[in-house]
Amino acid sequence: MKVFIGADHGGFYLKEKIEAHLLKAGYEVEDVGDKVLDPNDDYPQFAFAAATKVLGSEDKDPRAILICKGGQGVAIAANRIRGIRAVVIADVEEAKMSRNDNDSNVLCLPARILEKDEPLTFDIINAWIKTPFSNAERHVRRLREIEEIYG
Repeated sequence: MKVFIGADHGGFYLKEKIEAHLLKAGYEVEDVGDKVLDPNDDYPQFAFAAATKVLGSEDKDPRAILICKGGQGVAIAANRIRGIRAVVIADVEEAKMSRNDNDSNVLCLPARILEKDEPLTFDIINAWIKTPFSNAERHVRRLREIEEIYG
């Protein structure tokens, strides 16, 4: 699995830790930025970069992880792109359900909360990455409806 990762200044340090964690676990990781801490950077560019990489990847199940202070900004930006299902997650159970029920392909993390609890951060990421989409008929139907309604 290939994982694209990005963060603005608010999630920069957590991104660096997450990238190291993913590489140690054997995942292919591509950092879409920011590459250096820049207090003046803005999250939309990193959300766009990661989301478009997910959609353009030839990997079987590409995913992205985005981090900003609250997680909401990167989720809003990523969800503007058709085919992206970005979710803001701060606990393990929701990480699993977002994959099982919604086939989320972009995980958005709130650095403000998770930078204080590295083990929880890694547990959330591990659960999200390892949980497959259920392919249950009702979930497939709902995802299809989203695409039909919103394009």
